Amino acid sequence: MTRTARRPSPARAAAAALSSVALMATLSACGGTASGESADSLTEVSLLFKGALTVCTDIPYAPFEYEEDGKPTGFDIDLVREVADALKADLDVVDVSFDDITSGDSLNNDVCDVAISAMTITGERARVLDFSSPYFDAKQALITPRGSGLDQLQELAGKRVGVQKDTTGETYLSDFAPATTQVVAYDDAAGLQTALTTGEVDAAMLDNTVSGQFVGDNPKLKLAREFDTGEQYGMAVKKDGNVPLLRQINSTLAGLREDGSYQEIYTTYFG
Repeated sequence: MTRTARRPSPARAAAAALSSVALMATLSACGGTASGESADSLTEVSLLFKGALTVCTDIPYAPFEYEEDGKPTGFDIDLVREVADALKADLDVVDVSFDDITSGDSLNNDVCDVAISAMTITGERARVLDFSSPYFDAKQALITPRGSGLDQLQELAGKRVGVQKDTTGETYLSDFAPATTQVVAYDDAAGLQTALTTGEVDAAMLDNTVSGQFVGDNPKLKLAREFDTGEQYGMAVKKDGNVPLLRQINSTLAGLREDGSYQEIYTTYFG
């Protein structure tokens, strides 16, 4: 698609969202009840289906979420499974579009209890979702064909650059690439990877955490440059609708870091 209007940079938006997360954490710690809410609604985790934590994610996006032997796996899946275990619940993974997650449709329409999909915390998304504390730091990466000479943002003028729809990679290009850059959005990472390897686009912008997969699958590609955007990933729950679950997620993440389990999971997928 063509270049869109300029929007706040991911770094600024992430900072605003993190402030929102901090406010939520403060309110949660106070333990008070809002008008019209019972004490139980703020202390007991309520799930859509008894005994199961239903999780929305967008597959494939290796190494965060993908299928292996017909079953969902990946860094994100292993993390959210720890949340399910803490709740003594089964894990039920639902594959939905990334747009349905970031727009709030999936969570706010009760398709799932929680969403995790290598999703950057931004101010725009925080208006329709409640985010957990951050669990992963990321940057943006420019992937180009070897020998193309495309190594800088300025060199993308007049070029077709692929992104995944409604991602921070799309926002970053809209903010900083030359005005003549043609930003082409794909519904999922698989479509973006195919477009890049077949020459449908001249380059791609995506999270650096998955760029290794793109380059590894096609030696004719290279990671040309990384951009430090200050992005952090978070899990999300229904807006203003599941404070107890948000508390449990944050508690689980803190516990995983304290006992070293987070590092073990990280090493499994990132070395």
